[in-house]
This record gives sequence, C-alpha cells and structure tokens, in this order.
Amino acid sequence: MAWGILVLAGLFEIVWAIGLKYTEGFTRLWPTIGTVSAMLLSFWLLGVAMKTLPVGTAYSVWVGVGAVGTVILGIALFGEPMNLGRLCSVLLIVAGIVGLKLSTA
Repeated sequence: MAWGILVLAGLFEIVWAIGLKYTEGFTRLWPTIGTVSAMLLSFWLLGVAMKTLPVGTAYSVWVGVGAVGTVILGIALFGEPMNLGRLCSVLLIVAGIVGLKLSTA
C-alpha cells in the first residue's frame, strides 16, 4: 500500500512541476491554485508513505518518479529536446527506482 501511495505522490509531483510552467511565475490564478494544490497533495502523500518506508528510499523514489515524468512531459508538451544522452539519463533514474524497490523490504 505504501508503494502505491508513494507512486501517486510522485505523479502529483509531476503535475505540480509541469503546472509551474503554466502559472507563468504565479501570475495566473487557476494554474497557480492547481499547482499549489498538487504540491500540497504530493507532500502529504509522501509523508503518509514515509510512515512505513525508509526515508531515503521514499524520498529518492518520489523525486525519481517526478523527474522521469517531468522530462517525458517536457518533451511531449513543450518540445524539449529528446536525445540519446537524455534518454540514457532517464533510464538510469528508472533503474535506480527499480533497484530501490527491489532492495527495500
């Protein structure tokens, strides 16, 4: 259950990271409200997951899920570059997330 909550927290991290772009420096009301809401929910879910998961594992996976998702959406939504270096880097993050999952009891 904690792992599912942690992944959900990571998904909300993606929402708020992408949402920051749409707030235009927190000058647009509704994107700002959505982004701040996603931030609060993401942090809360991370805290719930940390009740049972090790702090280092939980935080690393949360950041990793957020980073991977944000890179993918940056490419898809904003036309950010996709090249071999970025792809290999994202795959290394995914490998780290999988490694942490497999090594955590």
